[in-house]
Order: sequence, then C-alpha cells, then structure tokens
Amino acid sequence: YITVKSPIIGTFYRKSSPDKDVFVEVGDVIKEGDVVCVIEAMKLFNEIESEISGKIVKILVDDSTPVEFDQPLFLVDPS
Repeated sequence: YITVKSPIIGTFYRKSSPDKDVFVEVGDVIKEGDVVCVIEAMKLFNEIESEISGKIVKILVDDSTPVEFDQPLFLVDPS
C-alpha cells in the first residue's frame, strides 16, 4: 500500500464543513488530484489532493485532530 501524507502541519478534517459529506470513505476509489481532506493551518483551510490513484484502504487519522508534516493520513491500494 501507498500512503497519502500531510504536506503541512495543522488540523485534519475529513469534510469541508460540519454539514457536508466526508471527502472519502474506506473503499472509495480516488484519482490523482482528488481532494481527500482539508488541513487547517493558521485559519486557512488547505485542500489536500491525492498524488496517487487507487482505493482507500484505511483512514489513519481521526477527524479534527492535529497532524504533523509528512504524517501518513490515508492508506491507498494503487492496484
């Protein structure tokens, strides 16, 4: 499996706002460039795009939790 990692330090969110659906669920097939989450850093919400295509196998971070630079966020099966 390949991991999608955080490009920045901030707070991880699975959806763009509380009343919206999550960007991805386990089992979803994503393409390169798809937004998989947002990370808030200094009041800015940064859309995080996948650099790979494949199927989401596992979400490694809980919603609304702090993440570090280069921290794995998602496990993706590229097959």
